[in-house]
Amino acid sequence: MAKETLTITDNRTGKTYEVPVTEDTIKALDLKQIHVEEGDFGLMTYDPAFMNTASCRSAITYIDGDKGILRYRGYPVDQLAEKATYLECAYLLINGELPTQSQLDKYTSDVTHHTFVHENVRTFIDGFRYDAHPMGMLVATVSALSTFYPEAKHVLDHDIRRQQMVRLIAKMPTLAAWSFRHSMGMPFVYPSNEVSYTENFLQMMKRIAEPKFEVHPEIVKALDVLFILHADHEQNCSTNVMRSIGSSRADPYVAVAGAAAALYGPLHGGANEAVLRMLREIGSVSNIPAFVKEVKSGVGARLMGFGHRVYKNYDPRAKVIKRLADQVFDLVGKKSPLLPVALELERIALTDDYFVSRKLYPNVDFYSGLIYEALQIPADMFPVLFAIPRTSGWLAQWEEMLLDKDQKIARPRQIYTGYEEREFINMDKRSPASAQPATTSKRETD
Repeated sequence: MAKETLTITDNRTGKTYEVPVTEDTIKALDLKQIHVEEGDFGLMTYDPAFMNTASCRSAITYIDGDKGILRYRGYPVDQLAEKATYLECAYLLINGELPTQSQLDKYTSDVTHHTFVHENVRTFIDGFRYDAHPMGMLVATVSALSTFYPEAKHVLDHDIRRQQMVRLIAKMPTLAAWSFRHSMGMPFVYPSNEVSYTENFLQMMKRIAEPKFEVHPEIVKALDVLFILHADHEQNCSTNVMRSIGSSRADPYVAVAGAAAALYGPLHGGANEAVLRMLREIGSVSNIPAFVKEVKSGVGARLMGFGHRVYKNYDPRAKVIKRLADQVFDLVGKKSPLLPVALELERIALTDDYFVSRKLYPNVDFYSGLIYEALQIPADMFPVLFAIPRTSGWLAQWEEMLLDKDQKIARPRQIYTGYEEREFINMDKRSPASAQPATTSKRETD
């Protein structure tokens, strides 16, 4: 019978080691026993950007990138997008099961009645420059909520922790909408307890002076689907930040602020804006052949919205979003002039051997920017709209990390490449530093 172990022979010493294999992984600390001399730190793995390192065990989100699978707690994301609401998915991510009707009613009521924020928060947002980026305001304002709820630091108290989780999910749309209104020079609109989570956000963003502002139900549904598709995505950059900050037992407000700051980056939450910029630069279908040629040459042009760090197949979220885009364009009564460019670019990418062989399939960002643009939402708001639904995923991952007995404060190792010990040089004897000092390879022992 085969043993669930890995046998390693260290050719430097000729010694052989047997390491347990569990769930197709080995523990990095099991490699520490492999060393050349007694007193050596032992063997480490070097894995920049966590390309093949599992930092946790999680039961929340499952991805099979080769097969194009994304599931929340076992449920395929396309089924959830079709049949559930965002708050159902938020409940599912955090609690592990879909809610019953009574559970959903209570959860919806709890979230709805926590959408208001302290008036001092309004003053805080008013203090930003008129041209402040909405995402920068959101990051700062979420962090500032930590000062309004000092009890939030008791992260291991279940009731206190869950109360903050509800508050964060509830208040993110309010903070997001107010950040937008400030950037537009418009008066703030307070949340309403009479409408759904997603409609409430759209009202706070869009309402001008109407005594009763209504959003088309299909537009509300479309944004709700987008919220579902963005609710969680396993151990991505911002989720890794959320877990890392949370591992120090920081309160969830500053942890979410850190995660949102990671999302702010153009390689993460700003990817759909990059797609729009690319489509505008192409301009028309007639310019696509020249653009594709430039992409293939590897000089200048970059193909945005295709390919993914995880997916080596069609992103399952992209399939849902493509159908959604058609519905939204029909509802608003006009199609984006960029849509023909997007469709032709997608057709080429799905049939051209250059792209197919590299598994450069459309991802979730390829169509989401077009949908937001059709809804007259400016590009600066794209990462903000990403942060609203991702908050539930961040919080689910954060709580799972807190309750995982294997987890400790995050502290990666490094390979030291600097100088050996040097004597301090007095000012009068120093010479100009060279641009590239000599380095030697050392590993840390802390």
